[in-house]
Amino acid sequence: MENLFEVQAELRTDAGKGASRRLRHAGNVPAIVYGGSDAPMSITIDHNRFLRHLQEEAFYAHILTVNVDGKKHKVVLKDLQRHPTSDMRIMHADFFRIDAKQAMTMTVQLHFIGEDVAPGVKAGGLVSHLMSDVEISCLPKDLPEYIELDVSALELDHSIHLSEIALPKGVTLTALSHAKEEHLEEGEHSSYDQAVVNIHTPRVVVDVDEETVVDDAEAAEGEEATEE
Repeated sequence: MENLFEVQAELRTDAGKGASRRLRHAGNVPAIVYGGSDAPMSITIDHNRFLRHLQEEAFYAHILTVNVDGKKHKVVLKDLQRHPTSDMRIMHADFFRIDAKQAMTMTVQLHFIGEDVAPGVKAGGLVSHLMSDVEISCLPKDLPEYIELDVSALELDHSIHLSEIALPKGVTLTALSHAKEEHLEEGEHSSYDQAVVNIHTPRVVVDVDEETVVDDAEAAEGEEATEE
């Protein structure tokens, strides 16, 4: 069975837009491995095999192995460029080398649980996901595949903010590192401490009978004519 977290690649020596176009026409993806003390390395990856990797959510927040002509590199997927008209066409990928002793910054997905039993939902409210992912900082060994956010106790017209997320051990939110510089009153939320999810009262849409509107308009015109 294919290891979905090991990417097979080949070293690429040619550069430039023309070379990248030729690679794509041949069913490959131009990519780069950078970071750490080693020089950046241009590589090429089979497009369809890479696409299978990308179908796994964990691939985006997982320590990966890029195997370049038999030499393995521990990396994370740092950036991905897709074709503007098709998510199924990958144009370029950036892989960042990791250092086991150095904290790194990554974006991970949020998984919301408990929505169906939340008091706010039972009271007729609607759940709004204001964020789908968050930026975190941690050592490679502490990198979570996703962060779970329990909304089962959320009341109507209430929110959960970044500072209220239960984070795995060793993980911090980069947004909140700036919040420490602010001087806040008790109960205030930092401008960096954004709402992640809320349950709000749904707007009531009133259907207006078109004929009634026309009749009212005609009546108003009649009153104006009488006054004149």
